[in-house]
Amino acid sequence: MTKYALITGTTSGIGEALAEQFAQNRINLILVSRDIDKLNRQAESLSSRFGIDAQVIAADLTQEDAAQSVYDQTKQMGVTVQYLVNNAGFDEHGYFVETDLANEIGMIKAHAICTTQMMKLYIPDMITAKYGRILNLGSTASFMPCPYNSVYAATKAFILSVSKGIGAELKGTGVTVTALCPGATNTEFARKAGMEDTRLFSTMTMDPATVARIGYKAMLKGKPQVVTGFYNKVQVASSKLLPSALMNSIVETMLR
Repeated sequence: MTKYALITGTTSGIGEALAEQFAQNRINLILVSRDIDKLNRQAESLSSRFGIDAQVIAADLTQEDAAQSVYDQTKQMGVTVQYLVNNAGFDEHGYFVETDLANEIGMIKAHAICTTQMMKLYIPDMITAKYGRILNLGSTASFMPCPYNSVYAATKAFILSVSKGIGAELKGTGVTVTALCPGATNTEFARKAGMEDTRLFSTMTMDPATVARIGYKAMLKGKPQVVTGFYNKVQVASSKLLPSALMNSIVETMLR
């Protein structure tokens, strides 16, 4: 059976690095993002460099019917998805009473609702095939409330929880779910969210290729979760040990 990975949010950042990682391992791709021109250029580049088949689907994953549309299009292509990577996302950073509600609702739809819908659609096919690997993009924010990034952190907490829960349900089916939880990463994400000048993104950022490689390996092994990098592991461990008030103060300092 020809192997295909479906990856959302592939035209920049960690998603782009993940697409490269799969392509390097000769796994065919279905690239999903909003910008069809960028998708076509990316698909052409990956195909020519790695000799794989790269298909594209333009979709806005904040829309209610996006996941069903993506699934239907993969069926029309006649391909079977063995690897599902729910990577697409964005942030709305700032003081909650001043942030944009529409952006926050879109973020909830893209991170939580669409991720859930994609798994609901693709997992039955994976169970039938007795093999599937799912990688969902969480964050170090999955493990703690984040003042000035509250809604984003809540969506990432959802991703971690739903990934671990569904993964436990799938034991023995040949299908696994992994939550990839990076910290600050050197991508366009921070600039788009207006966070590039925060302490978090001015220190200790990781390279997206390194994050992608760690996530890819953890996914293949079927690990329930993986936190990338020593500093991020320490941060997550500290969030479980320190009093909430102190942790909130630390996070607020890093994000303001």
